[in-house]
Amino acid sequence: MSIVTKTGDKGTTALMYGRRVMKCHPQVEACGAVDELNSALGFARATAGSASARENILAIQKELVNLMGELAVASEDLERYIKDGYSSVTPDMTFRLERQVFELEAGHDFFAGWAMPGANVHSAALDAARSVCRRAERSVAALQQDGQLRNAEVLIYLNRLSDLLWLLARKAETPAAGA
Repeated sequence: MSIVTKTGDKGTTALMYGRRVMKCHPQVEACGAVDELNSALGFARATAGSASARENILAIQKELVNLMGELAVASEDLERYIKDGYSSVTPDMTFRLERQVFELEAGHDFFAGWAMPGANVHSAALDAARSVCRRAERSVAALQQDGQLRNAEVLIYLNRLSDLLWLLARKAETPAAGA
């Protein structure tokens, strides 16, 4: 099967389970922003200097795939999505990010003025991922405002992730941080 399906030639795309919507639909916008975030994190992972940093970023990328799946389901298909055993974003996932934030804050003094991205390639990649994460967060907040977000934990997760990415970028700027 070719990647060229021509089904999107008139500006529509399929949500999970085949329901078609316009490519500018708020769910598609949110999924696209999270997809861009996953790509930005892939670049950050490729530039990481330590195996533990790469593993941490990969774990987040895998969670983002689940998050995108949840965003890509029409309300009418949510019961089927759950029945099919797909994962939802959970408070435990958010707590894992939060725990990392607290550990970084406890072990480092990052708060000496405004952060200027670009101290090194890895910190710049993390800052780029953070800014894309904030865009994804805004897209998901728009879904929430319109009553289309079924799991509020998605927005909380993205908010914690952007905080974590800011701290990871600051850590990566620290000499001998091993990030």
